[in-house]
Amino acid sequence: MFNASVAFPRKTFRLPLPSRTLTLGKRTLVMGVVNVTPDSFSDGGLFLDTRSAVSRALQSEKDGADILDIGGESTRPGADAVPAADQLARVLPVLEKLRGKLRIPISIDTSSAEVAEAAAKAGAEILNDVTGLRAGSRLAEVARRRKLALILMHMRGDPRTMQKRPFPRDVMGEVISGLRRSVAVAQRVGVAPNKIILDPGIGFGKTYAQNYELIARLHEFARLGFPLLVGTSRKKFIARVLDGRPATERVFGTAATVAACILNGAHIVRVHDVAEMAQVARVTDAVLSPRSVARIPKPT
Repeated sequence: MFNASVAFPRKTFRLPLPSRTLTLGKRTLVMGVVNVTPDSFSDGGLFLDTRSAVSRALQSEKDGADILDIGGESTRPGADAVPAADQLARVLPVLEKLRGKLRIPISIDTSSAEVAEAAAKAGAEILNDVTGLRAGSRLAEVARRRKLALILMHMRGDPRTMQKRPFPRDVMGEVISGLRRSVAVAQRVGVAPNKIILDPGIGFGKTYAQNYELIARLHEFARLGFPLLVGTSRKKFIARVLDGRPATERVFGTAATVAACILNGAHIVRVHDVAEMAQVARVTDAVLSPRSVARIPKPT
């Protein structure tokens, strides 16, 4: 048995990026998602053409996103790997159209060093690797050379196999040890500790119950000494307790998980429904810091 910590105090971090420095922990940052893919589990095909992806990105910023995560490869359960050339054909036109228009930093969701390098040249400032450098250090070398931030996520297996392999008995132990290995790979090639963000990988090779356990015990990851990003948005473990609702009908369930993650120490939440989750983040932050409410200007 385990006990969930409530309103766990977050440590504050400063995340230096090529164009600015983000403060993590004073308030929750919202990462909006733009999947330039035909087969992502929630919004596959909706933003595959450049115009719709750019429109989605700009709207996400208006809705309250602090970071935008753009990806050209689906990592849903059962998805096949996408060659770097295909990823670049999807994401580079979007990055080029957004240059000078988007004021928030862009993260590129890829495990390919080739994609990361090209995206960095096009303005991306954060690399989001769902494999946690399991294939080697080349992505980390791009991050070091380009002075980019690096998100390291825990995943068991790969998208094709992660929900078919035997699940771990001790999910917390496995995720913590896996993240430590990822950090060690990044630091061996010179990625500075203040450039690293960790993600426990909700939904990536865990049972439905284990996903809830990871959220309830998220505060335990603070001992690793890095800011935490969590992505629960619209995932199937939410539908498990909502009578199997489809992805687009999991907004309120997502809101509950986002609030729980923030109360347990998340610095960044990765979401599809930016406007709604930005409200959830602001109100949950007020619960964490009631005195801050008195400093909010009254509406005119």
